[in-house]
Amino acid sequence: MKFILYISDYLMPFVIFYIVGIGLLMKTPVFQEFTKGAEDGFKVVLNIMPTLVGLMVAIGIMRASGVLDLLTGALKPLTNLLHFPSELVPLVTVRLFSASAATSLVLDIFKQFGPDSYIGRLTSIIMSCTETIFYTMSVYFMTAGVKKTRYTLTGALFATIAGIVASVFLTNILF
Repeated sequence: MKFILYISDYLMPFVIFYIVGIGLLMKTPVFQEFTKGAEDGFKVVLNIMPTLVGLMVAIGIMRASGVLDLLTGALKPLTNLLHFPSELVPLVTVRLFSASAATSLVLDIFKQFGPDSYIGRLTSIIMSCTETIFYTMSVYFMTAGVKKTRYTLTGALFATIAGIVASVFLTNILF
């Protein structure tokens, strides 16, 4: 274990020196390329800022208005049938849009049920088995200029459902 910690301490500096070294050997203006990349990244951030603000505002409205509680109540018979805790419906819903908002819900779940409870462990595994689909699609497709997304949403939702099913399965087996 100490070996892995030792390697991880020196890996990033090695990668940085390797990139700079290769750039110098190839007679590339490393600093100019770095600043150009930083400038391009800043332009991307400015382009996606309205999307990010819109997503954050929408999540805030969903949490404050009680829509998530209504959704939880409406889906409770289905979640009971599927042996899925209805308390996690808001987490699964918000996770589709925002990882930071989902993290705040995770903290609420940990406060209410505890991190070592069945629901706490299931929450942790769900967070690692799912992705912020709508955030990712909006940011990356907008940045790349993709207009026709084809089956991306369908595939991503299917993968999320598979991740949730796998999370329940793993939590039941391991804990």
